[in-house]
Amino acid sequence: MDGTGRWAASRGLPVAEGHREGARALRRTVEAALELGIESLAVYAFSTENWSRPADEVESIIELMDETIDRELPDLARQGVRTRFFGRRDRVPDDVSEADIAAHLYAPELPDPDLVIRTSGEQRLSNFLLWQSAYAELVFDETYWPDFGEDRLRAAVEEFASRGRRFGAR
Repeated sequence: MDGTGRWAASRGLPVAEGHREGARALRRTVEAALELGIESLAVYAFSTENWSRPADEVESIIELMDETIDRELPDLARQGVRTRFFGRRDRVPDDVSEADIAAHLYAPELPDPDLVIRTSGEQRLSNFLLWQSAYAELVFDETYWPDFGEDRLRAAVEEFASRGRRFGAR
């Protein structure tokens, strides 16, 4: 979910309004994912780097997250959506296997993503599920997150479906 601040700036609005519109885009995108039969959707809402933003912006983002959780989660749960929050975990030992690493990642019970969609035209993962995304297909969308919705999700899924996935093979 990237580009909320730039979306607001491009419209002459305060950055907090971009974040609020981003919350609305999240609901639209979850609804669209349900309609498309997508079984697992991971959304990166706040990175560790975001803590370095101005204190008032961080505070407004946290408040918006709390409001959105209170308002949206009960209805989404009634629709069968399971919500998991994942974040910083304790450090793992130095001598570990791939299975050990996978077991200590955020939300280890979730499947690795097949598709990662990055909004706002940025072409990087920004620390989002790096290990789990090793074989994910990446779609970079110019749309700022607050304008993202069913049409853009559908286009990304169609682009994903048109690709031949080889997982490192020929």
